[in-house]
Amino acid sequence: MFVLAEMKDVIRVTPDNFHQSLTDSITTLLNRKLANKVVLNVGLCIALFDITEIGHSYIFPGDGSSHTEVKFRYIVFRPIIEEIIIGKIRSCSREGVHVTLGFFDDILIPVNALQHPSRFDETDQAWVWEYPKEDGEKHDLFMDSGEPIRFRVTSETFEESLPTGPPGTECPVQTVAPYRLIAGINEPGLGLLTWWEAPDAEEDVEDIDEQENDE
Repeated sequence: MFVLAEMKDVIRVTPDNFHQSLTDSITTLLNRKLANKVVLNVGLCIALFDITEIGHSYIFPGDGSSHTEVKFRYIVFRPIIEEIIIGKIRSCSREGVHVTLGFFDDILIPVNALQHPSRFDETDQAWVWEYPKEDGEKHDLFMDSGEPIRFRVTSETFEESLPTGPPGTECPVQTVAPYRLIAGINEPGLGLLTWWEAPDAEEDVEDIDEQENDE
């Protein structure tokens, strides 16, 4: 779920940071620049892990700041495809189930990746798995907001962020998440934890496996 990304950048250290060591200044500025930001095709940056190389520092005419090329490793949130993760349901819509990990909210379980058959309940604004029982009846299992859910990551998408102008200027609003995960729960063992952790969970799993084998 978390990886170390090797990166490099030129860090501008202003004179008000000269009282710190160069390493401390670079650490502060890198975290200020990258923490909780999405880097295209890299992932969501969490925190600096270490600095692997500090190059020479240069001061250019007319600029009292120092400019230093730095190579470093950053802790990045970027799950591998097919990885299984536990999160919480943030909300439901006709698009599917929206999941949060607390620090990352842009996870969608689309309709075609829910347990089958499922329906959307307009009153409760929740998806419902119509779990088939042995007697032919269906037992409604609601996917309510706040419930822990186990899902499998199936794909990811990155979108380039639009530049923002100074305060007071009219700039287009970024409406698309820069980094988004698509997930699925349409297999045994995935979905709400309460579905599988109940006293009769093992029997439920066996019933589902038998139904799939019969199909």
